[in-house]
This record gives sequence, structure tokens and C-alpha cells, in this order.
Amino acid sequence: MQIEETPLDGVKILMPKRFGDHRGFFCESWNSRAMREAGLEYDFVQDNHSLSSQVGTVRGLHFQSPPHAQAKLVRCGRGRIFDVAVDVRTGSPTYGQWFGIELSFENGKQLMIPAGFLHGFMTLEPDSEIIYKCTDFYAPECDGSVRWDSCGIDWPDVGVPPVLSPKDEAAVAFADFKSPF
Repeated sequence: MQIEETPLDGVKILMPKRFGDHRGFFCESWNSRAMREAGLEYDFVQDNHSLSSQVGTVRGLHFQSPPHAQAKLVRCGRGRIFDVAVDVRTGSPTYGQWFGIELSFENGKQLMIPAGFLHGFMTLEPDSEIIYKCTDFYAPECDGSVRWDSCGIDWPDVGVPPVLSPKDEAAVAFADFKSPF
């Protein structure tokens, strides 16, 4: 597995090695022993799978606050997404800064996002599937969101207005956000 640093401390790009032949390919998307040896020690307890049927669907920017904060390992099982992490760790030198990357079935890249970051994505193809591991269980009382367009993120222009949930439409602006991290 190849691991690349990003400008945000703790956010990593993971590129699993694919072994292919005439049938397709095989890869290990996560191996706790190899990751521990690379300094990435996460105990994942929940896997989530999301399908977004329309191009321009935005989900996020979401977080789960302590005591149920979540780190996430995100990959795209089908289609393409623009995946984003925003640093909201109080006192961090990169507080408020974001990192985005295209994740797709074709490129096989994954984004490791520690607790203390907002997370969101935009679909770039129809019927895009997002699969991600979490280090804590979903806790509705700790669930929160920040408005997707209030952090200065340079979202891709997909030629259509964003498709948002009512929750994401009503999310607080980043300027009014009080970080619990």
C-alpha cells in the first residue's frame, strides 16, 4: 500500500496495490497490521455504503463530535467523487483549511480522515457509490454539519446546481461554527 501525505496533518491518501489479470483485480483496501506499521492505528467498528444517483449530489460537510468522534477511511466503489476534509481541530495551524481529491473506482485511491475534520463529497458521475469505515458508531446526539459552500472549498463545476438534503441545506455556516474538537 502506498501512503501519501497531504497538507493537513493526519489526512492521508492511501493507494492499495491492485493485482490484476484477465478476470479483473484483487486488492487489500485495509490491513490493520500494515497500517499500524505505517503509524496509522485505527480500530474501525462500522462500515457505511452510500449511493448517490445524480451528478452534483453533495453530502456534507459532516462530523461527529466527542465523545463519539469518528475517523473515516473513504473510497469510491463505483463512479467518481470529489472528497473533502476540512480541519476543525481547535489550535491546529491548518484550522479551517481544506484538502480535496478525486476518488474513483478507476484510480482506487482512498482518503484517511482523522477525527477533528469535517467531511463531505460531491458526485462527479451518476450512480456513484461511497464506501467508508468509521472508528465509532453513529451517535445521533453527536451528529453535526457545516454548510458545504461556507469553507472556501473549490468544488468542481459539474454544470448543475448541487443536490442537497434538507439537513445539509440548513447546516450552520463555517463562520458561525463552534468546533467541539
